[in-house]
Amino acid sequence: MSLTVGSKGKAETVVTEQNTAAAVGSGLVPVFATPYMIALMENAAVNAVQAQLEEGQGTVGTKLEVTHDAATPVGMKVWAEAELTAVEGKKLTFAVKAFDEAGAIGGGTHERFIITVDRFLAKAEAKKGGK
Repeated sequence: MSLTVGSKGKAETVVTEQNTAAAVGSGLVPVFATPYMIALMENAAVNAVQAQLEEGQGTVGTKLEVTHDAATPVGMKVWAEAELTAVEGKKLTFAVKAFDEAGAIGGGTHERFIITVDRFLAKAEAKKGGK
C-alpha cells in the first residue's frame, strides 16, 4: 500500500427535500443539511484514497472539524472535495471543502483510519455477544 499525499477526491449531489435540515431533523429550514454536507465530505475523502488501498482494506471516519458557512436551497448542485494532507501509519488526514453553484459553503479537516474490512466487521459484530 502506498498512499500519495496530495491525492484528491470529489463527491456531489443535488439538494432535494430529502437531504434538507428540516427532513433530517438537524434544523427547521428546507436547506442542505449539515449532516449531509459532512457525509459528502467523507465520501470525497474515501474517493481520494480507496483505489490506492490493498484489496480487503477500507477506511473509516474518526474525526471531523468542519464549519457549515452558507445555506444551499433545494434544487442546487453541491459537491465536496478532499485532499489527503498527511499519512501517519494507518491515520489519514484530509483537507475538506464543500461548495454549491454560488461558491464555498463549508470546510475543515477530516481524519480516517485504514482498516481491514473483515477484521473490522468481525470486531463490530462481536459486540452483540457482549465480548
